Amino acid sequence: MPALHKILIANRGEIACRIQRTAQALGYRTVAVFSDADADALHVQMADQAVHIGPAPVQQSYLNIPAILEAARRSGADAIHPGYGFLSENAEFARACEQAGLTFIGPGADAIELMGSKRLSKLAMLEAGVPCIAGYQGAAQDDATLLREAARIGYPLMIKASAGGGGRGMRLVHDAADLPAQLRTARSEALHGFGSAELILEQALIEPRHVEVQLFGDRHGNLLYLGERDCSIQRRHQKVIEEAPCPVMTGELRQAMGEAALKAGRAVNYVGAGTVEFLLDARGQFYFLEMNTRLQVEHPVTELVTGLDLVAWQLHVAEGLPLPLTQYQVQLNGHAMEVRLYAEDPAQDFLPQTGRIAAWEPALAHGARVDHGVCAGQSISAFYDPLLGKLIAHGATREEARRKLLRAVEDSVLLGVQSNQRLLASLLQHPQFIDGAFSTGFIPRHFADHPCLQPLTPSAEQLAIAALLFYQGTAAAHRAPLAGWRNNASEPLLYRLALDEQDWPVQLRATAQGRCQVEVAGRTIELRLVEHDERTVTLDLDGLRQRHAYRLDAEQLWLFTRPGSLRLVDRTHAVIDSQTSVSSGTLKAPMDGAIVDVLVSEGSVVSKGQLLVVLEAMKMEHPLKAGIDGILKRVQVKVGDQVKNRQVLLQVE
Repeated sequence: MPALHKILIANRGEIACRIQRTAQALGYRTVAVFSDADADALHVQMADQAVHIGPAPVQQSYLNIPAILEAARRSGADAIHPGYGFLSENAEFARACEQAGLTFIGPGADAIELMGSKRLSKLAMLEAGVPCIAGYQGAAQDDATLLREAARIGYPLMIKASAGGGGRGMRLVHDAADLPAQLRTARSEALHGFGSAELILEQALIEPRHVEVQLFGDRHGNLLYLGERDCSIQRRHQKVIEEAPCPVMTGELRQAMGEAALKAGRAVNYVGAGTVEFLLDARGQFYFLEMNTRLQVEHPVTELVTGLDLVAWQLHVAEGLPLPLTQYQVQLNGHAMEVRLYAEDPAQDFLPQTGRIAAWEPALAHGARVDHGVCAGQSISAFYDPLLGKLIAHGATREEARRKLLRAVEDSVLLGVQSNQRLLASLLQHPQFIDGAFSTGFIPRHFADHPCLQPLTPSAEQLAIAALLFYQGTAAAHRAPLAGWRNNASEPLLYRLALDEQDWPVQLRATAQGRCQVEVAGRTIELRLVEHDERTVTLDLDGLRQRHAYRLDAEQLWLFTRPGSLRLVDRTHAVIDSQTSVSSGTLKAPMDGAIVDVLVSEGSVVSKGQLLVVLEAMKMEHPLKAGIDGILKRVQVKVGDQVKNRQVLLQVE
């Protein structure tokens, strides 16, 4: 095969940046593609060249095969790396690249097509002798057939999108009465997310481990596995923490799972990077889940324990070179752990968040690796997955890797959007996670009522720091030193600081030399301003010196207090609104998105908790329900409408 010179990355965000780092380090030129929403994105800034491929919706940009092929032609690229997601497991795209004379950096189209269907791949794995879960993977997709097969399999059972992944189109069903509604939702998500409404049913294994094996093959018939990863810490069937090796792995079990993965790979003559995913029960029995014919989000943990660059291997295999190692030369050293940083609010059922990144300062000082595609000033839109990046750490032991990763999570500054940082830190510190005693049900079992999944209440210290920063911001606006610009400086200032719908009275009395006394929540807190600029503040708080990142914009303050940020608003001079969102009949969009279903009409009688509208954002469907009983007075949206965050959708009287 010809040598490659210029590689177009048909993706965005952190994976596009990660691929470019290796490609550029090896001397290849890179080309980025971007939508309207990503014109100033980091992956565009990194590339040698960049080509605009369409509007923000993925169907018109990152899933637009003709536009991507035209971008390759215009830029003179001779290869395309699909990353993960989007077109990475699209057999039509792989064939189109080949027909256009481009090297597709991935497996053959036939392997992608077979393994891209959970239904067909499971049939192939049964034939190849790979252990599989009992279920239904037939071609008949009508409700009657699925209801009948579900009764045969028994409950609980899993509905899965045959063409899907990432938790979309997946539903756990405990009762037959719930199955029809869950089938509708799964079909809708599958069709919108993957272009196919085909489903399979499987017996649900309750709280197994999710363990996957990294495969790699070349065009010379060599195929090997590079150890395993444990991906059991999940929310809504999406991975949150991954690690290598699996904490309960034995040498015998690793060999058995590795050989099963090799059977799966040989069944499709696999070439390139791929992952065979298994469910592992408490008895040590494992079952085929699916095969991903691409690089995985969690590949860095494998890289850190093997010392290999999997993207470099992908590029070498694409050029026709043999794998650089044999199975017996693969060594696993130490332990690696990764967390996924999402723009989401865990306290609102992991609702994805949109907004502008005010600050992003990843913690790189102590050996952590951060794969991301974020830069300050960037807007996080509703069009794409809410994954911002991954924080990864390696240690000689699992405990060392965990400790390093926890520090990186706690010290990475993200301001401007809500994230899952508090959840990540809490997971890494949970005693059972520390002991390695967990399963896929870990978050539902141990975190249902955990404080990190509840709305955040700011501490007295955080409110005191916020009051000081609001006061200092006013002083700076008057070009005066702290406490030096008022005639009545001895009189206390009264603030009303708010977080979401709650607010707190705060009293601040400033004295000389940057000192102030803050009374809040029944406490008196002594503060002294040591130094500050527009980005960070160093202060003494009751005798403890500490440093915080922040961004202040008039009445809005983003404050980072380890391990996460909070947005506080100065409502001191705002008119008090006695009507809360709980009692209001106005339904507003919780984020930017598209209306995919409106289930009511004007004049309808609705009850509190009734499903009214379904909003699609960041590849997931979000049900929006009535907050009160009443009559639907006004419906202001229809199916297909694009809506903005906080836009009024309908009103109940």
